[in-house]
Amino acid sequence: MATPATILAAATALLFPPTCVLCGAPGSAGYDLCPGCRAELPGIDPCCPRCALPFAPGQPPDQPCGRCLRRPPLFSRCRAVFRYEDPLPMLVGGLKFRARTELIRLLGQLMADAFAAPERDRPAPRMPFRPDAIVPVPLHPRRLRERGYNQTLELARILGRRLALPVDHRCCARVRATPPQAALDRRARAANIRGAFRASGALAGRRLVLLDDVVTTGSTVAELTRTLLAAGCAEIEVWTLARTP
Repeated sequence: MATPATILAAATALLFPPTCVLCGAPGSAGYDLCPGCRAELPGIDPCCPRCALPFAPGQPPDQPCGRCLRRPPLFSRCRAVFRYEDPLPMLVGGLKFRARTELIRLLGQLMADAFAAPERDRPAPRMPFRPDAIVPVPLHPRRLRERGYNQTLELARILGRRLALPVDHRCCARVRATPPQAALDRRARAANIRGAFRASGALAGRRLVLLDDVVTTGSTVAELTRTLLAAGCAEIEVWTLARTP
């Protein structure tokens, strides 16, 4: 017997059929992407197994990058779905800066597909990572008022439903309004974000997924990881939609 949820989903699909956000062709399998555009999305592999920095084609994927060898990050590893190459800048920019909230469903679905699937061709971690919750990178209240929503929190909600994981957006806060990171180099980004977060709540022993939409130099997730570990967290993994080369 059809449930109210399945009836609603069928009615929605009939009234608002999936349409590719990139070329306008009919979507496929409930996604707002056509098969051709989906096949051309820039996958992340090969990449650093520790920080997900994209490697050149043919480079062994089981060796960390030079930066991770010199100074391993505090998080156990970063997992990314895509390289931050076309059309990802357009999609992420539309979501963050042009209020294209219809992209939340699509990008959340793509992330959930990637993180729900078993990993292949990767060295197994020493112990399976079983997170207690997903923590979206918080926005400062001023930025949240300007934008009207935290896109990373909305993506986390989709992941949480699909992966049966709670979303904890109250265990940390952004307490300092920092200038945008985009125009800064690596060193300036690290200085800009230092001390920007504060942890709260019962965090001792928790293993958390730290979710961000794009990881560039890693300064933001590194600082938030430092804050959460200092508050007692046992382990942090970073999950992100896209990683810059």
